[in-house]
Amino acid sequence: MRKVNVCPYSVDWVAMFIEESKKLNQIFGNEIIEIHHIGSTSIQGLKAKPIIDIMPVVEEINVVDKFNNEMKSIGYEPKGENGLLGRRYFKKGGDNRTHHVHMYEVGSYGIERHLAFRDYLRTHSDVKVSYGDLKEKLALQFPYDIESYINGKDQLVREIEKNALDWYKTNSSQFKPISIGKLKSKSVMVYRIIL
Repeated sequence: MRKVNVCPYSVDWVAMFIEESKKLNQIFGNEIIEIHHIGSTSIQGLKAKPIIDIMPVVEEINVVDKFNNEMKSIGYEPKGENGLLGRRYFKKGGDNRTHHVHMYEVGSYGIERHLAFRDYLRTHSDVKVSYGDLKEKLALQFPYDIESYINGKDQLVREIEKNALDWYKTNSSQFKPISIGKLKSKSVMVYRIIL
């Protein structure tokens, strides 16, 4: 049974993202257009489950399925869409989960949703603290009940997501992609706010 573990932010999470992105690029090569670090581990200062969420963007989502065996070879379990139309989802680590990969086709609504949520929390520290505190409380309350943990934060997540999407529509131009390293012919992309 998987334990719900929420811990303080770690700078190691960025390095883990970069390292895993290199492996994904070796597998998918030119199929990947961008790779984003998403989820709670991508937000400096946010308490999180120590699972790295990675969002590669590809030109054609159906091509991803051809790489399932290669993903298995580096420890991932292919889960197909796993409940979200147009996504390809992979998880690594079994009950000791370390990584999630959420792949989307360029232009997919899922991309904007993830980036809006991430960037909103990066720029709204009061919301980030409230969200982190709730996650920590729920992890202590439901240490071996992932469904109750998820259900307990659902209302706040929906509220943040709605506000984030509204905010992102008028603020996304403040974010510029920056390269943090070359992966073959592609760059690993992260976003930062330009002050």
